Amino acid sequence: MKFSSSIVFVACVSTASAFLTPSSPATAKALFATMPPPVNGNMGYTYGGGASNSAPAISNVAVAPKVAQRWRKSTKQVVTLGPASSNLEMIEKLFLAGADVFRLNFSHGSQEQKKELLDMIRSVEEKYSHPIAILGDLQGPKLRLGEFSHPDGYVLQAGQTFRLDLDPTKGDNTRCQLPHPEIIEASEVGHNLLIDDGKVKFTVIGKGPGYLDCRVDVEGRVKDRKGVNTPDSVLAISALTPKDRSDLDYMLSIGVDWVALSFVQTPADIVEINALIDAKLPQGAFKPAVMAKIEKPSCFIGDNLERIVELCNGIMVARGDLGVECPPEDVPLLQKQIIDTCRQKGRPVIVATQMLESMIEAPTPTRAEASDVATAIYDGADAIMLSAESAAGKYPEESVTMQQRIINRVESDSHYRSYLAQNAPAPENTPTDAVIHAAYQISQTIKAKSIVCFSLRGSTVLRASKARPAVPIMALCPFKETSRQLALSWGVYPDLPTAGSYGYIVQDENAMTYDSALQEQSTDDFDLVLRNACRAALKKGLVSDPDDLLVVTAGLPFGTPGAANIIRIVPAAGPSCWDGTCRVE
Repeated sequence: MKFSSSIVFVACVSTASAFLTPSSPATAKALFATMPPPVNGNMGYTYGGGASNSAPAISNVAVAPKVAQRWRKSTKQVVTLGPASSNLEMIEKLFLAGADVFRLNFSHGSQEQKKELLDMIRSVEEKYSHPIAILGDLQGPKLRLGEFSHPDGYVLQAGQTFRLDLDPTKGDNTRCQLPHPEIIEASEVGHNLLIDDGKVKFTVIGKGPGYLDCRVDVEGRVKDRKGVNTPDSVLAISALTPKDRSDLDYMLSIGVDWVALSFVQTPADIVEINALIDAKLPQGAFKPAVMAKIEKPSCFIGDNLERIVELCNGIMVARGDLGVECPPEDVPLLQKQIIDTCRQKGRPVIVATQMLESMIEAPTPTRAEASDVATAIYDGADAIMLSAESAAGKYPEESVTMQQRIINRVESDSHYRSYLAQNAPAPENTPTDAVIHAAYQISQTIKAKSIVCFSLRGSTVLRASKARPAVPIMALCPFKETSRQLALSWGVYPDLPTAGSYGYIVQDENAMTYDSALQEQSTDDFDLVLRNACRAALKKGLVSDPDDLLVVTAGLPFGTPGAANIIRIVPAAGPSCWDGTCRVE
């Protein structure tokens, strides 16, 4: 009896790609069990069974990966590297604890140090055959006071008047230099200025050529080079300083996957950095994705937020400066607004800053911090981030593990799925969205183990992630750089491909080489990539039984960006198998 493996086109056409030879029947479990153990480094997998024509017990088909829990999460983790996590051993531990993206903070350390960290990350990636994204974070403009005549500065009293001017003379308790004429120019009477992260607060009460007269509303000590925040003003300065431009050139030369832009005020800042990357990108290099850090109130004026999200590839909710320049009670609402906007636009979004702050010094977080992390996950964020906890804290590995524990706990809660469904964006009126939406529904109906997306530049995968399906999204791309960028997106399990191919070529590692009497036939290119999908799902531990089902989406002809026009249901045993029987020759 012949069995047909189903291809579901929009026209619902079903075709058979191979056949079963009556003289050499083969069960799916027998074929599934003949897969050889993977080469060293493939996440510590061990597969049961050997090259045999007999069907082993189901429990012996595949042994779960030793780090299976590493893949049992949809929300991603961004981990900042620093003095506490700057060696290969610790980076590997952080990856195994759950890190999907490593952040290189260019505010600290030398460029050469960042290259050393990047090389170590790439070695971990190669060892475990799993894409790891690297995020280069630009410092941005630092607005600071000048210097004071006393090394300890001066205490200002509430109600007194204090002048900020351009005079470089050292200051006292009545005035000091503000070496930023853009602030003086943009400030108006009634605007607020915040000193030292808001510890001292001024209100502008007068303005003249090269100076501002301010009333001290919140008293405190002012000292040399303390930071200045301007919550009420849009400054006529670039988000890219000379240092940032140098760091950006270096990022492009070493090949980071994401570039985060600080001090974004308006959509024009995103246009500027995109143009600069296009002009500076080395020939033949892969363009990094651009991330906007939302930390200024001006991002919420008019339609600025929507336009910023549309122009960039991802967003970071930078709650540090955002919490200084906006009232604290507004920050949770702004966080939800940013996440919802990103979901509607299909852009990955990170929630950052002080998520597990106490774990810099303590091995466990406060209950409030655990709730904060959980709230970001319930809100639907793609990723949550650690800063000083992993970069300079005493417990970097424990911090990453704790975040993963919170992720797993929240994602196992029935409320989580209902919250995601409440804010689910409607599919767009495009063939690709129609196919992705259908794949989502099919995966629910047949209880598939994964949705597999073949994608050239990742656009199809991002649309699948936008829908927040209840099963993992397996991303197979011909470019390692695309796979790395997708490591940030919710629910996406990217595979690390052989350069320029979808997953493996036939000879790679002799993967899925069956016993000579049971040689599966690849009838066309699509049949081959379907085999790659099954192989990748097993490698990631997303399937463990040959009868597990995968819903595969792809676009024909291959190489057409964004052209998802095929859905196919494939058993984990391979595209030539169905209902426990495989067609072999």
